[in-house]
Amino acid sequence: MRRFAKQFILAFCLVILTASLSLAGELTLAAAASLREAVNELSDAFIRKHPDVKIIKNYGASGTLARQIEGGAPADIVISANLEWVNYLKEKKLVEPSTIDTFAFNSLVFVGTASRKLTGMKDLPKLGKIAIGSPKSVPAGEYAVKAIKKLGLEKELAAKLVIAKDVREAMKYAELGEVDGAFVYRTDALLLGKRTKILFNVPEGLHDRIIYPMVLTSAGTRKKDAREFLEFLRSAGAKNVLARYGFLTR
Repeated sequence: MRRFAKQFILAFCLVILTASLSLAGELTLAAAASLREAVNELSDAFIRKHPDVKIIKNYGASGTLARQIEGGAPADIVISANLEWVNYLKEKKLVEPSTIDTFAFNSLVFVGTASRKLTGMKDLPKLGKIAIGSPKSVPAGEYAVKAIKKLGLEKELAAKLVIAKDVREAMKYAELGEVDGAFVYRTDALLLGKRTKILFNVPEGLHDRIIYPMVLTSAGTRKKDAREFLEFLRSAGAKNVLARYGFLTR
């Protein structure tokens, strides 16, 4: 009888443990590096309403994140800095196409030390070193390269480009004075200190519109918390937070 009692107690404890673990939801978010501050605030706001949810965040270049997911890295929600990498995951059947939506919009600027006087893209050949996110994985770098090529400046600037792993690293090079300037998103530039400032805006006609799409992965569609978080990211409250950080929502 004692043996059966022990087995019953053990089984009961396992049921309670399993139930408690299921209440503590966990979701993984893969997001473009330029979204760090805004997404951190949005995640905190969601957790305040859902205290049993834990959000694990992975920030980086959109291409790097996509390849990590392709390689088996966990992710329930992806927010990329362009449609190309979401389409890449779509082709690999790693995301649910019906959940693709627009998270925000941005614009590209060129930043550098406050002492420099530049009026636009055609002044770039005067500079020594220019930081740019790797065009192979960083959408900001890809947008910048498109603008450079459209103006026929690729040959003049080829030897001047310093390749960064993501847009935040490019901005850091400019802040530290390791380069004469850098291509970054406007929202990143708003975080700069007094020494560095926006030198000019890159005309939007020189590149595709900067769109941040969001999507549930195949794994994320099976998680109630991930679906609810995606819905929260579509809310008016979330759009207000994005606007405070300088993002456009339409």
